[in-house]
Amino acid sequence: MLSDHALAAFRSALGADRVFDDAATRALYACDETPRRVEPDAVLFPSSHDDVAALARIALEHRIALTLRGAGSGNVGGALPAPGSVVVSFECMRRVLEFDPANRLIVVEAGVVTDEIDRIARGAGLFYPPDPGSSAYCRIGGNLAMNAGGPRAVKYGVTRDYVLGLRAVTGDGREIRTGCRTTKGVTGYDLTRLLVGSGGTLALVTEATLKLLPAPEAVATLRVCFASTRDALDAVSRVMHQSVVPCALEFMDHRSIDAIRPTGTADDLPPDTRALLMVEADGAVEDLPRQIAALKQALGGAGLLEIRSGFERDAIAQLWAARKSLSNAVKQIAPLKINEDVVVPVSQLADFVDFIDHTAQAQNLAVVSFGHAGNGNLHVNLMVHPDDADEMERARLAHEAILLRVLALGGTLSGEHGIGTEKRRFVPLEIEPATLAIMRSIKQQFDPHGLLNPGKLFPD
Repeated sequence: MLSDHALAAFRSALGADRVFDDAATRALYACDETPRRVEPDAVLFPSSHDDVAALARIALEHRIALTLRGAGSGNVGGALPAPGSVVVSFECMRRVLEFDPANRLIVVEAGVVTDEIDRIARGAGLFYPPDPGSSAYCRIGGNLAMNAGGPRAVKYGVTRDYVLGLRAVTGDGREIRTGCRTTKGVTGYDLTRLLVGSGGTLALVTEATLKLLPAPEAVATLRVCFASTRDALDAVSRVMHQSVVPCALEFMDHRSIDAIRPTGTADDLPPDTRALLMVEADGAVEDLPRQIAALKQALGGAGLLEIRSGFERDAIAQLWAARKSLSNAVKQIAPLKINEDVVVPVSQLADFVDFIDHTAQAQNLAVVSFGHAGNGNLHVNLMVHPDDADEMERARLAHEAILLRVLALGGTLSGEHGIGTEKRRFVPLEIEPATLAIMRSIKQQFDPHGLLNPGKLFPD
């Protein structure tokens, strides 16, 4: 447990109302969206960059490990406390420090909710493109840690593409600034891009300077039904090979459709639908008909059952209803979801989903696949009963087989959820020893005593 001396130092630096070591608070912050729990020794709630710098120096003096936390909505154990660690929650750091529409940037603290950034930007005719599924409650610090994406990533890219600069504190208490306020800049090493996606293992990021874009004038949506998964994913390849880049290209497999049927959101799908694509375009009002026509032409082909279009807000929301109901519907299949967010080349998607289906059948498992097909980024969900030892073993074998297949197809282990605790044992399968050694040496430079998010990202 945390020593009285260390606890007193934290309270002196942050204030007694921002340091908690009671059982209820420790239990509340003992997990993220992964099923495991590890209670921290205490939970700290800094309210400013100076608070973070102070607590980092105290942690260094007492050699206390720090577990960094945004909203705790990640599902790979990125915010799971390490044994004997102290959780640093950024939820009180919610200030917008600067909004500069003329230069299309915003400076925010790490605890600002992602949707709030977009809301502020849209008030000035701008927008913040990254749109993770949890954007209504996740925080920008967590997005930075995992380089979050979302449906719009197919056209606009991921969090890393919108970070101009950062303010942070390293594991040995140094205060640093990275990047600049302009969209071009090559002075020194690009530490900004290094920190984004590092899972909180290199520094405690306190502030981010983010790039904004002009908001599109209009959006149009297509809901496209296919008779088979392969037909749908062949259409994805055609779409991504022509000149109109959609702002979203989402896929649902046949098990996804089966899962949402009890919700009623699939009632208007053709009865033979076995795969669904959601395709969206945005831009100038007068250009949308051209984009939609080009997308429809690319989507046409074998297995196409129906295309429905939506150009107004209510019609678009109705088309998206099936996709939006999926997350909760999947949870009804089994109590535990082993969630992967792997990525394969778009041209390999159909073969990869075929492999998933064969593996699910061979192991007698319910496996639901959906996600951001335009990037080749699929969420593969193994739905299991944790009290069934035989099923859990079959899930383990299927899980490992799927990850090995991803790498064999030239893919990567994580597209937007990160590595955390849950996937770090697989990292050496993707990253060769020499490269991994360089990454470890970088970690040593930023965090020489290994105090930041220990047990994450790298294998033991």
